[in-house]
Amino acid sequence: MGAQQPHMSPVPTGSWECAADEPDDAEAAMSVPGQRAERSGRRWSGRRWSGGQWPVVAVVALGGVLGACARYGASLIWTTPPGGFPWTTLLVNVIGCAVIGVFMAIISDIRSVHRLVRPFFGTGVLGGFTTFSTYAVDIERLVDAGRARTGIAYLGLTLLAALAAVWSAVWLTRRVLAWRRP
Repeated sequence: MGAQQPHMSPVPTGSWECAADEPDDAEAAMSVPGQRAERSGRRWSGRRWSGGQWPVVAVVALGGVLGACARYGASLIWTTPPGGFPWTTLLVNVIGCAVIGVFMAIISDIRSVHRLVRPFFGTGVLGGFTTFSTYAVDIERLVDAGRARTGIAYLGLTLLAALAAVWSAVWLTRRVLAWRRP
């Protein structure tokens, strides 16, 4: 008969549950629990994840709330009429891309920052502030309102403006930082 599969516990316990003997050399060389689990057919319960990743998850969530509230505030200040061009979403996404360009240029070129700053501000705040989902819904609404050309133009304009904003912000920030250095 074929090779017998190791017995695995159906209940995650925070450790490897397997009645297999010793891991082979290839498995022992893998450093990521998910890779070891995938290779061996074992399941990782995820409990060991709690030590180092929960602070990251917490700051991303907190930043996301702050960014989403800022985006919501922008939508209250600059409302888009039904069937109108979604200028607010476009502006929010372009501003968010410019800010991430400045942020990444600063923290990658001149400063080392605490390990939670990038996830908090880059992923959380700016990820919550910028919005792909509203962008997609705006395109759908324009198409449903019989304005397919406007929807396609909005799709392209957002992409080009966002890329131009991040590139310009990185370029300008690096120039300013280089000018300020002695």
